[in-house]
Amino acid sequence: MNPCKTKTVVSWTLQLLAAAILARTLFFKFSGAEESKYIFRTLGVEPWGRVASGLIELVAVVFLLVPQTVTLGALIALGVMAGALVSHLSKLGIVVQDDGGLLFCLAITVFVSSAGILIVRRRQVPVLGYLFSPSTQMQCEPHRCHH
Repeated sequence: MNPCKTKTVVSWTLQLLAAAILARTLFFKFSGAEESKYIFRTLGVEPWGRVASGLIELVAVVFLLVPQTVTLGALIALGVMAGALVSHLSKLGIVVQDDGGLLFCLAITVFVSSAGILIVRRRQVPVLGYLFSPSTQMQCEPHRCHH
């Protein structure tokens, strides 16, 4: 497999993984599931923090799935997951309500996936409006991969 195709496959695999995890947790945030309420109550930001977090994660999911906005989606997801990891390590603990550390592991997975996307697409990271340039999609030539 050529390097460009490999980078594309790796990026899309990471994008879909991060988007799927984030999308799955949206139901719990927006439906007001008890576990979500507990988490945001413990952090002192229930309900507005739960809803705002859900909205930001929804934007990240959409951006991760649109080729022109993938790096912005990854940056947003990375930031939200950094906040989640800090919350787990400082106030919530790794295990939340006997979940066996599942939420913590999912946050790490999204964080690492988002970082991986940014590494693969490092030339697309927004600098001085570069993100909104039409040339931000991964472009492949026969022997080189520009991303």
